[in-house]
Amino acid sequence: MSKIADRIVVDMQVMHGKPVIAGTRIPVYVVLNLLAGGFSPEQVLKEYPDLILEDVQACLAYAARLAEEEVGVF
Repeated sequence: MSKIADRIVVDMQVMHGKPVIAGTRIPVYVVLNLLAGGFSPEQVLKEYPDLILEDVQACLAYAARLAEEEVGVF
């Protein structure tokens, strides 16, 4: 298992190695998709009561860091 951001881990034994919130099986992309779809952080926390606000913030920080990476054109 490797920690790739605050509260975000990757473990090949959990969710096929997708980044998840530490201590859960909740993939980062699920949280980000909810936020992108218009959910507020508070609504995400209601949907996933095992999460805390810092988990949602860590997902956003992780996405921001990925957005800084140079990627090919889609």
